[in-house]
Amino acid sequence: MRFASLASGSSGNCLVAEADGTVLLVDCGLALTETERRLQRLGLQPAQVSGILITHEHGDHACGAFEFAAAHRVTVYLTHGTLAALKAEGKVLDGVPLCIVNGRQAFFIDGLQLVPFTVPHDAREPIQYVVSDGAAKLGVLTDIGMSTPHVERMLGGLDALVLECNYDADLLWNGGYPRWLKERIAGPFGHLDNRESERILAAVDRSKLKHIIGAHLSQANNRPELARAALARALGCAESWISLATQAEGFGWRQL
Repeated sequence: MRFASLASGSSGNCLVAEADGTVLLVDCGLALTETERRLQRLGLQPAQVSGILITHEHGDHACGAFEFAAAHRVTVYLTHGTLAALKAEGKVLDGVPLCIVNGRQAFFIDGLQLVPFTVPHDAREPIQYVVSDGAAKLGVLTDIGMSTPHVERMLGGLDALVLECNYDADLLWNGGYPRWLKERIAGPFGHLDNRESERILAAVDRSKLKHIIGAHLSQANNRPELARAALARALGCAESWISLATQAEGFGWRQL
């Protein structure tokens, strides 16, 4: 299995996982042409995509999903709550094949196993994923306000983890955002700051971990060097070993 990112941040998120010819997108928060262009940058054609897994309805994760699915005849996988929220916003296109996901039940798409898990976030029925080809496991944890024992159990024993490092608390509270938005971001249904991401990483079983990618960094309220330092402290490793996903580039292929 290998994985990469087309983009990561508040302007759009899209992760790619591939094994034995099965290509999945985790979220699709970019415009159709931009998603196509960035797939091609990774050496992929849109027709190779087997499914789109939508974690929740927020635009930076879902705004491009149905347009891409309609253009390339791809199935969209999402929870009942996410589908209802997208319907209410008029974002669901007729004719796109759908598969409803139970946030507590694993399922397969060809040779890839998808294990969804519920998370606290200010969305209708948000989930995150562990993706496995039977030999290796990739965990994805972004858009979560606080950790839970269930979340940390799901993140144990992974070979790779894409972990949200959304904001630095000092930069957020001293920055120019309105008070209500600061409270939303820092609240229990918002996002993870660098210190909480560090704590989560330190708490889980890291014995198999080969890749750690800091993701969903706020361009206004975080700095790459702060996120990298926090994750390096959790692992007791050099900061140079820590990778970060960016809004403009995502990150290139990582092999498992």
